[in-house]
Amino acid sequence: MELLSHNMMTCMSFFSFLFCVQNVNQKHTAAALSPSRQSELYIHEEEVLRKLLVASTRCVRPFRQRREKKMAKIKARDLRGKKKEELLKQLDDLKNELSQLRVAKVTGGAASKLSKIRVVRKSIARVLTVINQTQKENLRKFYKGKKYKPLDLRPKKTRALRRRLNKHEEGLRTKKQQRKELLYSIRKFAVKA
Repeated sequence: MELLSHNMMTCMSFFSFLFCVQNVNQKHTAAALSPSRQSELYIHEEEVLRKLLVASTRCVRPFRQRREKKMAKIKARDLRGKKKEELLKQLDDLKNELSQLRVAKVTGGAASKLSKIRVVRKSIARVLTVINQTQKENLRKFYKGKKYKPLDLRPKKTRALRRRLNKHEEGLRTKKQQRKELLYSIRKFAVKA
């Protein structure tokens, strides 16, 4: 609506300008100007018209950009509350839309469609991210407190740390070692003054 009203205003100003130019032309021709002076006037008119057209396109361009930026963008926070079936349906719709946009790109579609490809791709990525995150979160809840867990749910750390003994295993002693520690415990010595 804003763009339309702006265009209408530009057109109105343009036509009013043309009307003024015609009036000036008629006055000058009535005054019977020399041919060189008339050509100068026409050149001047053309320059003014060109400047006016450039100014009008400059004014219109930011509105177009603003309009294109307002494209429906999917946000992850809106997706989190939805069920998996809904998310999968939305994913299919987005993939179909992307395939249509790619066809339009090959067949020479509008610039607005080409710019929409990126938005749709990012939307697909967001939907997939939310699906995977919720799936992993549910698996973590399911395996919480169980003895064995899937490898991707275990802490990664480093290879050496994963192979290290845990605290309980480090504290274990053999019978022989226990006896040895009992018989040959650490002696405490004190110097008598």
